[in-house]
Amino acid sequence: MGDEGLGTVVTRVVDDAKAYAQAEMTLWKTVASTRGSQAGIAVGMAACAVVIALSAVAALLVGAILSLQAMMGPGWATLLVVVVALAIAGLLAKMAVTGFKRVMAPLGDRH
Repeated sequence: MGDEGLGTVVTRVVDDAKAYAQAEMTLWKTVASTRGSQAGIAVGMAACAVVIALSAVAALLVGAILSLQAMMGPGWATLLVVVVALAIAGLLAKMAVTGFKRVMAPLGDRH
């Protein structure tokens, strides 16, 4: 080791640095691939949860209509349930828009 020239040592250091960089790239590609797969599975589960939740909300609305139908008739019961559901959806949408505006506002803007 002591009788190696400076050129040999520099070449070996450069080769080691290249090998290290390639190993790091391989590691991070593997990490990204694994996390991407895990994220895909999580997105699929979230989509299923949303579908089930929407089905439950639909069942709840149908149940509300059927319960109110005896008191006010099917047409009025449906109208009441739809108006209340749309009012709730509108309120949630307004809150969401306000939140998005707050997030998208330039820094320092307090609106």
